[in-house]
Amino acid sequence: MLQIKSYIFLLLLLFSTCGISQNSVSDDPELIQNGIDYHIERAQTDLENFRYYEAQKNLDSALKIAESTNNKERIAVIYAIKGKLQLYVEEYQQAINSLNKSVEIQRTINDNINLGKSYKIFGDVYAAKKMYYQALDSYRAAKSKFEEEELIADLSEVLLAEGKTYFLIKNYNKARDVIEQALALARKEKLLKIQSDALIEHAIIYNKLNNNDKALILAKEGLEIAKKNNYLTILDKGYLITSNIYNELENYKASRENLKYHIDISDSLADVKRANYSKAQQVQYQLDEANQKYSETFEKLKKEEDDNNLSTLISILSVALITILSLLTLSLYKNNNIRLKTNNMLHKKNGELIIAKEKAELASKTKANFLSTVTHELRTPLYAVTGLSNMLLEENPKPEQIQHLKSLKFSGDYLLTFINDILQINKIEANKVDVEPEPFNLKKKINNIIMALNNQAQDNNVKIHLEYDASIGENFIADQIKISQILINLIGNSIKFTKNGDIWIRIYKIEEKGNIYTLRFEVEDNGIGISQEKQDHMFESFSQGSIQINRKYGGTGLGLSIVKGLIGILNGKIYVKSELGKGTTFYFEIPLEHTSNQESIENKPIYFGGNPDDIDLENVKVLVVEDNKINQMITKKILTKMNLNCEIVDNGEDAVNNIKNKKYDIVLMDIHMPGISGIEATKRVRTFDKELTIFALTAVTIEDKMQEFEDAGFTDIIPKPFKQEEFEKKLYNALKNKRSNWTTT
Repeated sequence: MLQIKSYIFLLLLLFSTCGISQNSVSDDPELIQNGIDYHIERAQTDLENFRYYEAQKNLDSALKIAESTNNKERIAVIYAIKGKLQLYVEEYQQAINSLNKSVEIQRTINDNINLGKSYKIFGDVYAAKKMYYQALDSYRAAKSKFEEEELIADLSEVLLAEGKTYFLIKNYNKARDVIEQALALARKEKLLKIQSDALIEHAIIYNKLNNNDKALILAKEGLEIAKKNNYLTILDKGYLITSNIYNELENYKASRENLKYHIDISDSLADVKRANYSKAQQVQYQLDEANQKYSETFEKLKKEEDDNNLSTLISILSVALITILSLLTLSLYKNNNIRLKTNNMLHKKNGELIIAKEKAELASKTKANFLSTVTHELRTPLYAVTGLSNMLLEENPKPEQIQHLKSLKFSGDYLLTFINDILQINKIEANKVDVEPEPFNLKKKINNIIMALNNQAQDNNVKIHLEYDASIGENFIADQIKISQILINLIGNSIKFTKNGDIWIRIYKIEEKGNIYTLRFEVEDNGIGISQEKQDHMFESFSQGSIQINRKYGGTGLGLSIVKGLIGILNGKIYVKSELGKGTTFYFEIPLEHTSNQESIENKPIYFGGNPDDIDLENVKVLVVEDNKINQMITKKILTKMNLNCEIVDNGEDAVNNIKNKKYDIVLMDIHMPGISGIEATKRVRTFDKELTIFALTAVTIEDKMQEFEDAGFTDIIPKPFKQEEFEKKLYNALKNKRSNWTTT
């Protein structure tokens, strides 16, 4: 009823002005300016409270007055606010048109203050359209104007928007730095709303960077300010991120409480928006049509000069008014019923979605915990299997035992590969794989891969050909490890399914933008080929051509799934062409940054390449900290074979005490032990000995714990089960670095 009364009041106001002469309007410039500013302020208040239709009407009124007086400054401001309104109702092209008009006028009259504000809104529109780099350009232009005019509040607001955009393109470190600048300015100027919003955004970033303790502190501070000042949209976002943080910290009760607050506020905001936006959209047509009819009627009656027609005028206006009110009443009644039904449906769906989300999160966490536990439990006995099989093969076994021992070693290696593949698939699905670009020589990398796989190819009587387009150069910056994994999987796959044939590897450029080259890699073979039916599912996990192929050629069926995941992480795409009996071609396209720098990380020496006999090992003492008796035996056997003296302790407390009271050159520290863990023991050692070489000898997944190992103070990490050759090389490398403390031969 309140809404109907407001429309009645609007119509009566229009009717009451019909008899007012044009000459009665004041010509006082100050009064006119005040009238424009009044409508602009009303429009901005309406925008903040989601009253979009009322905001539009106030802006139209202000624009009409401003154009009649040719007030260019206010015309530009009105078009900028119109752009913001059109952004809110997702009319992006209309928003861009309005902002172009605004910017054109502001440039002409050198209105730098409002020009900066228009650039900021431009950035918001581009961000909403997911054109993030154009948004960043607009924000930088706005920052320049605000810095020139020393507008601190506007500068902090645009810095916050810029930081949010960097977050959306996953440049989390840059987002954190920019938002820190916005937060510092907001604190200095006591801009509470920006301060609260920046704190919540900061919390989201730290959560993404896996620093949940810091994220929780920031989120609580931001929520406190938002609650005191009733910033609903910030509270909505703040409760959601706080719920996510508590969930990751396994405080599920606090997570549910914050999620409930988020849902309540989100529903409330949605109701307000629907009540003010949807209703306005549905009613606007009737209002515009009614106003048009009124205008036509008024123009017709205005031509009548005979006072005797006054009663006719009143009758016509009364009929028009009754018609309009009837339409509005019917429309509002229908809209109210639809809104109630929609709200009920949304509440029901929201409840279902929340339950589904909680179930999915629980399943994901359970899967991750299961894989972590199973991985550790499998790697530990695998250490014994591979270690013992290597030792037995080196101890002159009986001829009839050699094949059995080789089979045992092969089975252990196969099982380790399978475990590693499952873990990599899990990490890819959980978005825990980071891209680590570095300079490298692409052609040399591919040649090295071909050399490594050449023996396997020769076993199948397969010849590998490389066609490398010389015009693209050789030096690039990219994640060379992931590119190697992709090529090793694809080339190895072709070798496995090709007998007495050829494999062609081709690399050429298909697009160039500055120094970013999009390269196509092709791996073609003339092997057994793949049926069209199997091609549709071949990139799925555990997918192979058939059970017969699996039995004949072996493999886990995870290689191509890993390849597709890695190519996706590198922003590329993969395709396949194949025909049964004729061969298969895999080709993928990825962007790489071309560089003239010829240095390559792959050329740096990794392991000690000298003669171990050059080092005097008589005085070298190694402490092995390991609670598993079998692992103790294997490690001691390897060290003894290397002519190293070693002591063994089976817990962290004894390890710390021994290191305090004796001199050791190298410590091999297991991670999971009774009492204190290897990580805690290493932290204690580092309080009194910073230089001791300590290797983490661990069966955990290294990538997931790398930061924890570095923080604890480990010199390096040796994963179990390890290849004995790599283990020996790492030890010799460490001993070589310490040779200045010993007498060399």
